[in-house]
Amino acid sequence: MTVEQAPHAPDEVNGIARPTLIVFDVNETLSDMSPMATRFEEVGLPSHLTATWFAGLLRDGFALTVAGANPSFAALASDSLGALLQGVAPDVDAATTHVMSGFAQLPLHPDVRDGIRALQALQLRLVTLSNGATTVAQGLLERNGLHDAFDMLLSVQDAPAWKPAASAYRYALETCQVPPAQAMLVAVHPWDIHGANQAGLRTAWINRTGGSYPESMRPADLEATSLTALARILSDARGPIA
Repeated sequence: MTVEQAPHAPDEVNGIARPTLIVFDVNETLSDMSPMATRFEEVGLPSHLTATWFAGLLRDGFALTVAGANPSFAALASDSLGALLQGVAPDVDAATTHVMSGFAQLPLHPDVRDGIRALQALQLRLVTLSNGATTVAQGLLERNGLHDAFDMLLSVQDAPAWKPAASAYRYALETCQVPPAQAMLVAVHPWDIHGANQAGLRTAWINRTGGSYPESMRPADLEATSLTALARILSDARGPIA
């Protein structure tokens, strides 16, 4: 049973009050990355490799983070793409540029626009925190008329480390001057939920696919099938902690 179906009283949404700050992941949480599969096909790679490439990119970023680095998302993505394109594309650099430029044209998931406006109507502060560049988030929101809904667009490029390191979430909290208990991380990635939970934030898992949450990771405080559903849940929660 998902939280949005659970028979909680209006002031008891998993026992948590409405946060004052919502921290959004960007890639796959707000943006729909499925068009990247077409980019892969256009440079001669099978579309199914898109998910493998992105997962490998995250793996390498996490590994470098554990080793004490804070790598550039774009540089790491380009490096891993170049390796895939060797022997496939006649001009590896041009093919890599073509695929990477797809990040600047990604659409929103269908629920995002209405969900963001509904959360904004609850007078919550909205920010992004991405392992990618702020320019990607900025372009995504500006193309879709949502830039005005966000107080700040944050990136781990300005933090000590990638998410899910605790220092990434602390950077966002310190920048926004909000204590962990008043902030909620919203993401589709369980690893992001786990990291934010360990850093003291409350969390909401957006489960658009009906998948199962990994038992090995700390569960989200809330689960919703969309951002609009999350807004409905939070609209029934008691007011923010003073």
